[in-house]
Amino acid sequence: MSIQTLADIKNTKGRIIGVDFGDVRTGVAVSDESRFLASGIGYIKVGGLGKTAEKIAEIAKEQNAVAIVIGCPVNMNGTEGPRAERCRRFADEVASLSSLPVAMIDERMTTMAASRFLNETNTRGAKRKTVIDTLSAQIILQNFLDRLKNM
Repeated sequence: MSIQTLADIKNTKGRIIGVDFGDVRTGVAVSDESRFLASGIGYIKVGGLGKTAEKIAEIAKEQNAVAIVIGCPVNMNGTEGPRAERCRRFADEVASLSSLPVAMIDERMTTMAASRFLNETNTRGAKRKTVIDTLSAQIILQNFLDRLKNM
């Protein structure tokens, strides 16, 4: 498969995996069958683009997912830098390994939203580190699900 559009994935039925790809930790979330709610399922820390892509493809299969959405770090001015390029390479690898449709969504402000939520819930220290990537993936996926509903 290749990188798909929102409309391509709207026509599929079933769970979607959300991914916040990172160099150290990659957050993962999954939708319910009805695509109403995104739930964080944790993070992976396998290292490297290829191994992380393999693990995401494996998780997608375990969750019976029909599509995957990956956050793309777009600069505040709308341009894409080296980090976005790396995420696109990652998305291509995931699409190839999983044979599922993969879409990318602008992830601007998701880490800030996750940080704000963790501040409000007074989550600090090591606990914060373990949940921020998962929460970011959940926000990315929920934003995607909300867009699907409004199409």
